[in-house]
Amino acid sequence: MKIQLHVWRQESPTAAGSFETHVLDSVSPDMSFLEMLDSLNEQLIEAKKVPVDFDHDCREGICGSCSLNINGVAHGPQSGTTACQLHMRSFKDGDDIYVEPWRANAFPVLKDLITDRSGFDRIMQSGGFVSVSTAGVPDANAIPVAKQDADEAMDAATCIGCGACVAACKNSSAMLFVSAKVSQLALLPQGAPERGRRVQAMIHQMDQEGFGHCSNTYECEAVCPKEISVRHIARLNREYFKACFFGKED
Repeated sequence: MKIQLHVWRQESPTAAGSFETHVLDSVSPDMSFLEMLDSLNEQLIEAKKVPVDFDHDCREGICGSCSLNINGVAHGPQSGTTACQLHMRSFKDGDDIYVEPWRANAFPVLKDLITDRSGFDRIMQSGGFVSVSTAGVPDANAIPVAKQDADEAMDAATCIGCGACVAACKNSSAMLFVSAKVSQLALLPQGAPERGRRVQAMIHQMDQEGFGHCSNTYECEAVCPKEISVRHIARLNREYFKACFFGKED
């Protein structure tokens, strides 16, 4: 395959960025998108040019590092797929492909395709956990959990925190991410004692980080590589209203 790749280049957070065009003549349809970028960087290094910086780690759709806007779509054209699992057979010979970092004020560009997503970390640090004693490990079946609740909690737990929901939202809202993390714990008995404090703290931190508000356009669900449902946002709102009206303690 031959493709024309337009890659966003930006030297630093304060520098002005622009697209840089490269023609790749021998792209295998079996390459992953990141392998294609690796191939580009090999060419740039051989030409003694600066390679393109981009985030990656597991390359198995688990870590959420591969945060790329591809032709204007978070993680590219294939639904339920991270950029690292997107293959070049999803494109056609002769295609023009535009690659950009996430576009959100709360995710400032650090360099090229890398953005600072530490805002998600601070949201999790504010309350996305359960405070338990680890001295003894109880039997796995000691606390009965309804299957429907367990299934929904596991669905929410599949969120990898990649930030695609923020990148796709016109308001740069983090509601899908926060709702998945709140739902995961609110649905389980272990998360009940802190559920009021948790949801208020996490939403407060989300607002502090500069993420926008949800306006129910469902773009977040459409691009989520783990297909997290917007139903979790409804649960987040219920948890928040309950905490505000009846206090932080349940």
